[in-house]
Amino acid sequence: MRLFFIAMSFIFGALAPTQAGVNLKLRGFVGDPVLAAIVSFAVGTMSLLVYAYFTKVPLPEGSAVLKGPWWMWTGGFMGAFFVAAAVVVAPVLGAGIMMCWMVAGQMAASLVLDHYGIIGYAVREATPGRILGALLVIVGAVLIEKF
Repeated sequence: MRLFFIAMSFIFGALAPTQAGVNLKLRGFVGDPVLAAIVSFAVGTMSLLVYAYFTKVPLPEGSAVLKGPWWMWTGGFMGAFFVAAAVVVAPVLGAGIMMCWMVAGQMAASLVLDHYGIIGYAVREATPGRILGALLVIVGAVLIEKF
């Protein structure tokens, strides 16, 4: 089962630069990165609503959703920033360099989130090996940008 989740992670990782390119093309038609992000999110929202409808996902009570911590609402903001920023950054850096630095940022944040068990992650110590792995990702980003 773990291999399935690794494969799924690899696939959605591969979709990130593809999505940025698709949204970059969309930006050319709508004229603005924010508008491209809005269209992208609207299509994504509709897709999720259709999925939820056909799989009969039960809706939570409204009051249950409001009981969570305030910061749980920031995920949508982060997603919107990610999509809009990728549309802006992709034509300047290209897919490869953009993704390298994106993954480097993800690794740095992941080590901190795991080490301290922030926002519900299980605590996984930032061992020297894990830190070295993250540093190697950064070295890889530098090499890909340089060459």
